[in-house]
Amino acid sequence: MHNTTNPTLTGFRVTKELGTVRGIVVRSRSVIGNIGASFQTLFGGDITLYTGLCERAREDAYQRMVSHAAAIGANAIVGLRYDATEIGTGVTEVLCYGTAVVVEPA
Repeated sequence: MHNTTNPTLTGFRVTKELGTVRGIVVRSRSVIGNIGASFQTLFGGDITLYTGLCERAREDAYQRMVSHAAAIGANAIVGLRYDATEIGTGVTEVLCYGTAVVVEPA
């Protein structure tokens, strides 16, 4: 699945626009994870427990979006974006979205 944050995909021509596709993941931080991350904040720097959680959430949201695009016949996604919203204490929604298209080499 080709993808880009740009509105066009270099070297390809859009032959069909299929609409918006998305992948949504809602994650919570565990109590143990919060304790471990709290210790990491004492020393500063990268809080690897949260970094890993964020990376997994983004990857899961991306994969769900790609599955959504493939299910409607797309072979590319343009205008790809991520968004995150805290929907409760320690609970975050990660959204990956874009426009599903069919492309062919230019």
